[in-house]
Amino acid sequence: MPGGDGTRPSKQEYACLLALAARTRADCLGRRVGAVIVREDRVLSTGYNGTPIGMPNCSEGGCHRCGQRDTGPYPVGGAYDLCVCVHAEQNAILAAARFGQSTLGATLTTTLRPCFGCCKEALQAGVTAVRYLDEWQPAASERDPGLQVQYASLRARFTVFEPIVVDLPRLVRFLGPGADPEPG
Repeated sequence: MPGGDGTRPSKQEYACLLALAARTRADCLGRRVGAVIVREDRVLSTGYNGTPIGMPNCSEGGCHRCGQRDTGPYPVGGAYDLCVCVHAEQNAILAAARFGQSTLGATLTTTLRPCFGCCKEALQAGVTAVRYLDEWQPAASERDPGLQVQYASLRARFTVFEPIVVDLPRLVRFLGPGADPEPG
């Protein structure tokens, strides 16, 4: 990852830190995800996964699928069409729209590689670059060769679609006491 001058994070590191901070607000009982949309070096919006505005959070019983994680009929990594939660990437796109921020030509930085649906929505919103921290393993139904070809086709439409190579000790130093990156 391109480094800053050592005293502050690079712009890409900054976006990564913001996505990680957004993730702390997620209330999903499965996986917590955060996202940030940046255009022309300015933050447009952030998002995290969770229930829609005004609904009880997952931890409060707001999502039936989350509530049935251990005992329900829903396959791990599947049945997202039955989940009431909004993905972090979706929330970031929708927040930008709600507050009148154009996402044309923007970069989406997220803590998890975007799913099929979030890729479609990011393309429709005009996002041109996607960077992510962690990979995810698709559900068995998403391992279908035809779907894999379509997902690859979606990813190819972005000018950038890549994992972020993180120097974790460097990022942690920015979050330490006094945010001083130099050992004290």
